[in-house]
Amino acid sequence: MIRGLLRLIGVIVLAAGFILLMYDGAKSIADSRVYIYKLGQLWTDIHVASLQSAQARVQETLPSVIWDPVITTILDQPSWLIFGIVGIVLILLGRKRKPLIGYAR
Repeated sequence: MIRGLLRLIGVIVLAAGFILLMYDGAKSIADSRVYIYKLGQLWTDIHVASLQSAQARVQETLPSVIWDPVITTILDQPSWLIFGIVGIVLILLGRKRKPLIGYAR
């Protein structure tokens, strides 16, 4: 049951990544320059207060090294790339195991 749920969430996240890729492509073609919708900008556009509270919580609970180089680097990546990677990882985690061959069972 958990595998099916992981695959379902993975497919939904992967579809969201594909939609974001199409959004970047359509906007780039329409304006004749390359647009990249970054994950941080997407999060800011959706709900800026949650980004600020997440930053405050990470900075107070974890070492300061975690927010500045690690999380800001992730937030500067294209949103379709991050959604695609997370979706693929979830799908792979939810895949069925290969049957063992021979007496290894």
